[in-house]
Amino acid sequence: MTFSVAIIGRPNVGKSTLFNRLVGKRLALVDDTPGVTRDWREGEGRIASLRFRVLDTAGLEDAPEGSLAGRMRRQTEQALRAADVALFLIDARAGVTPMDEHFADLLRKESTPVVLVANKCEGRAGENGLIEAFALGLGDPVPVSAEHGEGMGDLFEALLPYAEEAAARAAGAIRHGEVDDEEIEEGEGPEEEDHGPLQLAIVGRPNVGKSTLINRLLGEERLLTGPEAGITRDSIAVDWSFRGRPVKLVDTAGLRRRARVAEKIEKLSGSDTMRAIRFAQVVVLLLDAEQLLEKQDLTIARQVVDEGRALIIAANKWDLVKDGKAALKALHEKLEVSLPQVRGVPVVTISALEGRNLDRLLRAVFDIYDIWRSRISTAKLNDWLLAMTEAHPPPMAAGRRIRLRYATQIKTRPPTFAIWTSRPKELPESYTRYLVNGLREDFGLEGVPLRINLRKGKNPYEGRAKKRR
Repeated sequence: MTFSVAIIGRPNVGKSTLFNRLVGKRLALVDDTPGVTRDWREGEGRIASLRFRVLDTAGLEDAPEGSLAGRMRRQTEQALRAADVALFLIDARAGVTPMDEHFADLLRKESTPVVLVANKCEGRAGENGLIEAFALGLGDPVPVSAEHGEGMGDLFEALLPYAEEAAARAAGAIRHGEVDDEEIEEGEGPEEEDHGPLQLAIVGRPNVGKSTLINRLLGEERLLTGPEAGITRDSIAVDWSFRGRPVKLVDTAGLRRRARVAEKIEKLSGSDTMRAIRFAQVVVLLLDAEQLLEKQDLTIARQVVDEGRALIIAANKWDLVKDGKAALKALHEKLEVSLPQVRGVPVVTISALEGRNLDRLLRAVFDIYDIWRSRISTAKLNDWLLAMTEAHPPPMAAGRRIRLRYATQIKTRPPTFAIWTSRPKELPESYTRYLVNGLREDFGLEGVPLRINLRKGKNPYEGRAKKRR
């Protein structure tokens, strides 16, 4: 059993930089612009032998409750209450500000213990701020430089008592039968790698309801939502389960057309969303039912398919559509014309705000996931290849018929096939499409990207049977 650490502080003191340092990856967006982080994100932190769950939070600001900054503060307070200990970060180079003092007063009233951390203490520029930090009444400040990795040993010593306390709680729970020690060991073995959670990314244009959908699935206001477009800036992963099956839900920033992206933060957010797509297994493209499948939606869909991810189209706000039957028919027709490379993509109509059809959406997610990772035996593939070439023989090239000798599946996720042929460069793209469509229809591979690699040479398995004899 581990313990959790929340990183708290006003905007632009280096919280995300410290988060990235502790998790050992650049998971959180970092920029000089204040307020880049808006939702709190989680990661597996480590300092030497110490391991813990670390929470990166939005900058604390004194703002009205209904404002965006006020809602961000509520998210931070939620993360604080979920943590075993908070790291209250100040900028030692800027010194202790009135806002630091204000939030230090608030933190003293919370039940979560606080470790005061003075960031940006490299060199001599942070000495005065480090001395000022003693006056905050939160104990001795720990001097660090998140950017340069300095002071991690002191931070280790400051966090060690909380790790020991968590270990004692875990031992007590086991003694009293609250936790099965076999269950603890089970989560630490290689089985977790083999049967990890389904990576599910929710993508789409700004303000289509991505965060609202995840909040509805989780049953809590875990992610920041509101009428403002572009609230989510970086990808936030949340662990969840659906009917006993583990899922990692990833909320992403809205993707706009490149020509309309001017700010550096939005460019970083777009790159982070593309990274989330690359690491996902299934991607739900969320549409606004009142603006179905616009050009940007198709661009996102093609990016998902190009990355080889399983795709599902979810039309949100369907409760606002007057003629649902006609709208759904138009959507399917547009998909057939504009996205022929993944024919049969599942389409689910939902209302994230009201929670309509979400079970149906999740069932479609697991169905397409199973198709995406399916494997076909080599014997079945070669029987199929023979039937396909007999029904529609390959064309001639240089006066000779192109021969397709052998087929095998070389990869799943997405299903990828190799076909050995006498003239791979001469086989027309139209014939490759014919084979792809045949694979979809004959093996039930509708809705997922399929890849065929044409290879020149003899059947690689020819002669093996003779040798065995």
